[in-house]
Order: sequence, then structure tokens, then C-alpha cells
Amino acid sequence: MVMDARPRLRTAILTCMDARIDPAMLFGLEPGEAHVLRNAGALATPDVLRSLAVSQALLGTTEVLVLAHTQCGLLGRTEKEVAAIVEHESGHWPAMRMGSFQDLDAAVRETVEAIRACNFIAHRDLVRGYVFDVADGSVRELGGRPQAEGTTRPSRSSPLGLGALRADVLNLKRGVDRSR
Repeated sequence: MVMDARPRLRTAILTCMDARIDPAMLFGLEPGEAHVLRNAGALATPDVLRSLAVSQALLGTTEVLVLAHTQCGLLGRTEKEVAAIVEHESGHWPAMRMGSFQDLDAAVRETVEAIRACNFIAHRDLVRGYVFDVADGSVRELGGRPQAEGTTRPSRSSPLGLGALRADVLNLKRGVDRSR
């Protein structure tokens, strides 16, 4: 079977490298349907921005979903603390930012805004941020700017809370031509 290199659903998902998060399983994705980018913390690093620019310019994606999660290993730690752990394990102090953050919602909003602000990314209007709660499987939408209290809601249409995102949030309706 020959697959097109362009993701059929025209969506890129940026998520954390955490082993508890399996985007293909969570969204019911098949090979060839979406690009999945992963890093520690689901952060908009220079390499993520480069990859999203290539995903859109060369391979036709038009949407970006940022999916962070509760209980992230970078949450609540300082840069110095994470760097010290890396140094202890490797014997070398890291020369790069580790990406720690104190506020999960703020980190997602910052990532969404960094993607929206990147001039190399052609389709910046469909960039949305979400937090997956690993304890109960719910998902909260955050968007790029703080929302009023009570405007976020968990989705419970699947055991992991991501079923509604597949069709609703990501517009991943099979067979729908979204190029119009």
C-alpha cells in the first residue's frame, strides 16, 4: 500500500513526550492521517516551529492542536532544578533551556501564541490549546488567551475524553474535503 506523505486530515498535533499520551490511540488515528510532534512539555521550541512550518508549507496541514497534560514532569519545577537533574544523570550542565513551567494553562497559552506569532507558519487561525487530565480523561480547551471562568468543559464522549475532539475540535470528519 502506497501512502501519500501529506496527512489526510491536514492536522498537526503537538503533544508531550509523556508515555501516557498516545495520540494515535486517543484520537483513533490511522497511519497517514496526522502529523504528531512530541517534546518534553508540548512546547513551541524552535524545532517545533520549524517542523510545523514544513508540515504546512510542504505537506498541506492547516490545523494545529496543542495537547498538554496534567502531572507533567516539567510542571512545578524550576529551570535550575531540571538542569541539576540532567547534570546529575549525564555529568554535564545543559546549555539549553529545559522548559520547566509553574502554570500549565499559561504554558499552553504561551505555546499557542508562539505558534500563532510565527511568520513561517501559514495557517495560524486554527491553532488551539487543550489540557488532557491524565487522572480522569477529561480535556479542557484553553485557546490562546485566558477565557472567562466556566467556559472550558471536559469532553466525556470516550473513556479518555478525546472522542469529541476527533470530529468536533479537529474537524477530522472522514471523507470531508476541507480544501475548499
